[in-house]
Amino acid sequence: MENKLYGAVLLKARQILDYIASASEAPTLRELDEQLDISKPTIYKILKTLEYCGYVRVEGEDKHYYLGTIFLQYAQAVNNSFNIEEIAKPYLKELRDATNETVNLGIIEGKSVVLLSKLESTNSIKLVSYIGGKMHMYSSAMGKAVLATYNDKQLSEYLTGITFEKLTAKTIDNEQELLTNLNETRAQGYSIDDVENQPGVYCLGFALVKNGHTFGAFSISTPEYRMDDKKKEQFVKLGQQTQQKILNAI
Repeated sequence: MENKLYGAVLLKARQILDYIASASEAPTLRELDEQLDISKPTIYKILKTLEYCGYVRVEGEDKHYYLGTIFLQYAQAVNNSFNIEEIAKPYLKELRDATNETVNLGIIEGKSVVLLSKLESTNSIKLVSYIGGKMHMYSSAMGKAVLATYNDKQLSEYLTGITFEKLTAKTIDNEQELLTNLNETRAQGYSIDDVENQPGVYCLGFALVKNGHTFGAFSISTPEYRMDDKKKEQFVKLGQQTQQKILNAI
């Protein structure tokens, strides 16, 4: 038996809120009436109720509708209860076992990547990194994977005040080189740290971004000498499959 949904008004209210949230400019009642398959009197009644509850606010003589600030409280509550490490860990463990290389999970804090979790390779050589450690976004696979998802405004804000530090001979050390690298990352769907963040270490990075929210990123790390074209192709495929599994679970 199919699950039956109750509360048609709630579904219509959701349509209205979704439209307000996605509109480039705050809509008026007239625009909502033109764009939604809901009668104008019904839209008006729902808006009045949403306004009373704090879910929308009205501003200006033309009465433009905005989402209410109560959603900021809800967003904070979601963030407080959301554990990306717990959600991602089983999939990252599968990836570690499939590649037999170290898999890392990081989150963005300011203009840095913070290592949240690390699943060590069973190979004898261990890579030097520690939980809670910070990395530059411009030099790390996880950081560049996330930067490649930024829009122009976000990138401009990130680049403001950034001082490029040369960590290895291959570290990106200027804005233009970084922007070129990010364009390549967007085109291919994953990032590469080709011995740019740590001597002798090669990484592939995958961003965890859904519905405009950045949850973090993960990477596959291996000593440079263990990476070749065939293995890279295999790891990229496995990484993208893992990325999709995690995003589906979020």
